[in-house]
Amino acid sequence: MVARLAGTGMQAAQRHVRRGGNSLITTARLAPVTLLLAAALAAPALAQGGPKPAPTRVPAQAPVLRISQSPDPTFDEGTIQRMAAAMLSYTVLEVQGGWPMLPPSSSKLAPGSTGPDVAALRHRLSITDDLPADQANGEVYDEALAAGVRRFQARHGLTETGSIGPKTLSALNVPVGKRLRQLGASLDRLAAMDFTFGQSYVVVNLPAAFAEAVDGDKVVRRYVVVVGKPDRPSPTLTTSVTAVNLNPTWTVPLSIMKKDVITKMRKDPSYVERMHMRVLDGQGHEIDPRSIDWSSDRAPNFTIRQDSGNWNALGAVRIDMPNPYSVYMHDTSHKEFFSADYRFQSSGCTRVEDPRAFAAWLLADNPGWGRREIDAAIAKGDRTDIRLTHKVPVAWIYLTGWATRDNVIHFRDDVYGHDDKPTLVADARAQVASAARASGFVLQSADTRSSDLEPVSYLDSQ
Repeated sequence: MVARLAGTGMQAAQRHVRRGGNSLITTARLAPVTLLLAAALAAPALAQGGPKPAPTRVPAQAPVLRISQSPDPTFDEGTIQRMAAAMLSYTVLEVQGGWPMLPPSSSKLAPGSTGPDVAALRHRLSITDDLPADQANGEVYDEALAAGVRRFQARHGLTETGSIGPKTLSALNVPVGKRLRQLGASLDRLAAMDFTFGQSYVVVNLPAAFAEAVDGDKVVRRYVVVVGKPDRPSPTLTTSVTAVNLNPTWTVPLSIMKKDVITKMRKDPSYVERMHMRVLDGQGHEIDPRSIDWSSDRAPNFTIRQDSGNWNALGAVRIDMPNPYSVYMHDTSHKEFFSADYRFQSSGCTRVEDPRAFAAWLLADNPGWGRREIDAAIAKGDRTDIRLTHKVPVAWIYLTGWATRDNVIHFRDDVYGHDDKPTLVADARAQVASAARASGFVLQSADTRSSDLEPVSYLDSQ
């Protein structure tokens, strides 16, 4: 790509980004971000040069849950290289002037609408290849435009209605500079992680609130999940699933005990009993809740454990994955959260939409533990701990911007505000420009200032 850009100038760069080149090569190790950006500049750009129309999965009239059916993982050995190339393509878009902001009146556009707002919407979607170039002009909201809107909505985790509402308009009007920073911050966080991919592995992308079971480099199932609240965020981490617990008990973490249980006991002395919880002393012996001064502000010298059952906060399945944050994946008694628009409701752990199916996949190498056997064991009501024959690597990642193997660029809201924190590269545009200069090609950006950089850890802490 560098040769083509250096030989014919910025217009050739723009044409290349629109038309695309060959696929990027991938490597097995995560390299430093700046080197990867330089490599991306020296390699062909993303095929199709940016967001590729995602396949339409349902009729236009039927909104669908915001979860992709693509077999391509969010995180694999080529993710960082693709994200670096996506940053390059968005940098060129920024040099071109980005995309126009749509007026507030656009929030009511739907199939059948006509007028200048429709024309502006067509132009906006064509810039990011959500709408083919030959459909960029016109003032009629037809099925082709509705399909382009659905493609945009799919890339941004929005309900695929094909119409413009407030949320879709807000996503359309995010400036290209912010999208570029999202890609840069997400790329930095991945580069700071150390993860060994296996034949099978699990990925949870926290901002997207979904989990992927990956086998043979393909997603075999993608699960809707509920992750931590903004004030109780789920951490990024890498570890391995070691066991599956059926009918688990729940030992209430100290933070939840202080914030929730003790507070509720002060208002309702019967709360612990009603929730099938037991108060245990330091030796694990049960003590009478009425013997405790729940109004005391001193650190509790007891633990609380909830019995197995339908009332248990962990549901019928817990996925054991040792880590320094004491978080895990589990079932829940609150199934209603999985169909909600906002799935940031937990206290740091990840609640899984279909934990029994997930457990059966994890236990595929354990003889005698298929879905039928799992259901039967849960029905008995006894706690059962099953250690995996082979550990399964798992990564909880925080990507607000990423690119998949089908060359689709995705974005999600920065729910935890991580993108605004200091990063290894303070300005994504400056990073791309620096890599471009090192490769002999200078982007004529309006802002190519560099600043002092300070390495920062991106692993969340609680």
